[in-house]
Amino acid sequence: MTAEQMESRIRSAFPECQVAVIDLTGGQDHFEVRVASPRFAGKTRIQQHQEVMKLFSAELATGEVHALAIKTLTN
Repeated sequence: MTAEQMESRIRSAFPECQVAVIDLTGGQDHFEVRVASPRFAGKTRIQQHQEVMKLFSAELATGEVHALAIKTLTN
């Protein structure tokens, strides 16, 4: 999975968001995503991270995405 594919999937799920996806190793399997969305308002950080994590559950299960660091903000 590429950083561009991850960004596209996040933007589809959170159309009003600001997003940055960083490939941490260049191997397209260790990523950091930063997502700011008004949809996160009133939710705990764990709930926010779970919303983002579930977008990549299949890739995480197969190992296509090995590591995913998530940073979320409300905007």
